[in-house]
Amino acid sequence: MTPQRFDFDEDIDRRDVPALKWHPMVLGADGADLFPAGVADMDFRAAPAILDALQERLEHGVFGYEAVPEGLYPALTHWLDERHGWDVTPGHILRAPNVLNILAIAATLFTNEGDGIIVQPPVFFDFFDVIAENRRRIVENPLILRAGRYEMDFDGLEQLVAEPRNRMLFLCNPHNPVGRVWRVEELQRLDALCRRHGVLVVADEIHGDITFPGRRYTPFAALGAKAARNCISCLSPAKSFNIASCCSAFTIVADDARRAAFQAENSRLTVNKNNAFASVAMLAAYRDGGPWLEAAINYISGNLALLRATLANLPGVTLIEPEGTFLAWLDFRALGFEPEELTAFLRNDAAWAVTRGEAFGPSGAGFARVNIACPRHRLSAALDRLAKALSRGP
Repeated sequence: MTPQRFDFDEDIDRRDVPALKWHPMVLGADGADLFPAGVADMDFRAAPAILDALQERLEHGVFGYEAVPEGLYPALTHWLDERHGWDVTPGHILRAPNVLNILAIAATLFTNEGDGIIVQPPVFFDFFDVIAENRRRIVENPLILRAGRYEMDFDGLEQLVAEPRNRMLFLCNPHNPVGRVWRVEELQRLDALCRRHGVLVVADEIHGDITFPGRRYTPFAALGAKAARNCISCLSPAKSFNIASCCSAFTIVADDARRAAFQAENSRLTVNKNNAFASVAMLAAYRDGGPWLEAAINYISGNLALLRATLANLPGVTLIEPEGTFLAWLDFRALGFEPEELTAFLRNDAAWAVTRGEAFGPSGAGFARVNIACPRHRLSAALDRLAKALSRGP
């Protein structure tokens, strides 16, 4: 059988729609010519299987209230089992509008105001907002950068989970922005510490499908029954299939009491309605999107190789080698800039619009997160501009 071919080099003008990554809201009124590498979505056309399914649903022409399609949960559980070795009971799955909604509901259901929620910065900036806006305390267990690779600080974590009012931990697996795909042994050690002290793990695993060769994503709840019962899993095909604006999310809760609490809260907040197009897109992704995803990961791996080779010859910029996600965490500290100066240099001299490192916590100062899920010629041109900017001197 001839393998399917997908055109990831296609240059699509995303300004034809109000795409946030390309919007003046993000780039600024004067940012039309910047390399848009901040917002974490891809510049690739969605998988043909998804587009065909959406078109077929559109042509039906009737868009009244709908139930969950009969095949959606079986497609999801088959995907998780086949790709990640995670045997999920369909009855443990709940729908949610998005992953952040799951984090917020988990925080309000299973902690009290003033309780601590542990995060591991530099980490996805919305973790901080969810915690603060729900009047919980942000408790930082910073990752340790050792020899160019981030590791968990288990000694520090052990002290934090032992504090009675630290009741929850937000886990990013794989980790955004540093690109770590946590090993089984690391997750097991974290699981043991959290269960010993009654700390609930809420695992944001939205990037789980995107890992590079030689790396394997392990769902936290797949560690075993005990870990699963002490975990709220947050999943969505938004990142894997570039359908963030037309999909929803899944909460997987093995513990019966917590799942019942989630169901009741979903009902109270009326976040239990179904969107016909989200359902169709997700079903097509999990049922038929595998070849497209494999091709996309292969293409992004090529972009990573280009980034790696280019930065090897540029003074003052270091790639923190990612094991997964389509996000690159770049270390600019050797250039000696203050955080505001680095942002200005990248924007004004290199024409790069990135996510500034300090947005992920104080330990991110001097770094920047760069999205490399774009046509290669666009990344190449951006790297040329960075090289020229650096040649002129900071």
